[in-house]
Amino acid sequence: MERQRSFSFKPTRLLVFSFTIFSSILFLSTFTTWLTNYTPSIHQQIHLYFNTSTSSSSVGDGESDSVALPPLTVHSLTKNLTVNVVKVPTLIDNRLARTQKSLSGSKSEPVRHHVGASNVNFTSMEEYGTSPERVPSKEEKKVVAGDLVGKTQVPILKKIEQKKRVEGCDLTKGYWVFDESYPLYSKVSCPFIDEGFDCEGNGRLNRSYTKWRWQPKGCDLPRFNATKMLELIRGKRLVFVGDSINRNQWESMLCMLLGAIKDPTRVYESRGRKITKEKGNYSFRFLDYQCTVEYYVSHFLVHESKARIGQKRRSTLRIDAIDHGSSRWRGADIVVFNTAHWWSHSKTQAGIYYYQERGLVHPQLNVSTAFRKALKTWASWVDKHINHRKTHVFFRSSAPSHFRGGDWNSGGHCTEATLPLNKTLSTTYPEKNIIAEEVIKQMRTPVTLLNITSLSAYRIDGHPSIYGRKTRSSRIQDCSHWCLPGVPDTWNELLYFHLQSR
Repeated sequence: MERQRSFSFKPTRLLVFSFTIFSSILFLSTFTTWLTNYTPSIHQQIHLYFNTSTSSSSVGDGESDSVALPPLTVHSLTKNLTVNVVKVPTLIDNRLARTQKSLSGSKSEPVRHHVGASNVNFTSMEEYGTSPERVPSKEEKKVVAGDLVGKTQVPILKKIEQKKRVEGCDLTKGYWVFDESYPLYSKVSCPFIDEGFDCEGNGRLNRSYTKWRWQPKGCDLPRFNATKMLELIRGKRLVFVGDSINRNQWESMLCMLLGAIKDPTRVYESRGRKITKEKGNYSFRFLDYQCTVEYYVSHFLVHESKARIGQKRRSTLRIDAIDHGSSRWRGADIVVFNTAHWWSHSKTQAGIYYYQERGLVHPQLNVSTAFRKALKTWASWVDKHINHRKTHVFFRSSAPSHFRGGDWNSGGHCTEATLPLNKTLSTTYPEKNIIAEEVIKQMRTPVTLLNITSLSAYRIDGHPSIYGRKTRSSRIQDCSHWCLPGVPDTWNELLYFHLQSR
């Protein structure tokens, strides 16, 4: 009888069997990995490139600087390529956040994202306020989506929080652009426009002068946002001090701010005064924001006085003493000064026995010399009485006049002008501005120069002309002040920008 065999593996056979199984698994794994990596129809990659460029406007020199970022790679393991709508914008936002730190202080064009070999443009829309929205241009509306792997669906970023930077941009150089989204308010919506600036109410039919927007070269001036401006001055005093051109700007500011107030009855003049040319001191309170917007007339910023000259008492100007109304300006949180309009040969009696220092009335003094002395008096008062930690001080430059064929009292006119000038009438920078800048540089108190001269010089169409009063006469025209709505609104957009930039 044969012995029954037992079923068992010898150690050698077990080792060979195990090695065979392991080799098979390793081969299959390697083959699968190779197939995945080298078969385009199965594995695709999306490369997102970010170019943040700085370029001048179409009228600039065309030079540009760009900063390129390394690509972001998003893997897709499906044959039909798709992009995760949530994750891709998140990656973009995170990369942009890191990039913007390195671009601090520079202006930037809308960010362009290139997906693969195609060009997919995501246009960054700027943030605007509660005033009428700017109408996007055709370029801004256009989003180009290239043919990407069989017309793949690519998400469109509706908005990337990125403002065109204006740091380092010269806001005084640029051009006026016709913009249908302007003006920022209307005669109907604002009861604060006095007769002298109410061109529409005085019969001016052409409204095109209200629809021009200042466009600096190489950057954008932020559109005025009344709600944000009111938040900036919440619980504060915004004060304008100067001549009637500053009253022009002050009335413009009141009208622009009123657009954010739901109940106009909660804005009122503290003493119940109606704005007129005769009265020169006003304080309007915005109850909802516990702030005031004030105006104090001061033609010269220094004290208008009288002195005995021979047998007569004559008007003089104390160029060594600040205006006696200065106590009202103290304590303001934001104060905008100006003076220039009255420093003329005719308004100062040609400088003959007019300028006074202490007990001395100068027999004759050049107007530029007197202007410099007066501004130094103002500067000394500011340095002594203004707390620069509390108060932001502005000095607005001179506003140009556009009289043709004579002066304001000798038949000068500007009636025919209905469009801005292609070039300014004067190529020289006003001497009063040069003096003001020199005095400001010597002050201890930081003063922001609100330079509106050059941009306003193009706007011969913006003056009241014969529409500065209801009873019109072509013999007397106003080519110095400005219609409202109009050019002073842009001055306030500049003021708004500077306050936001603090």
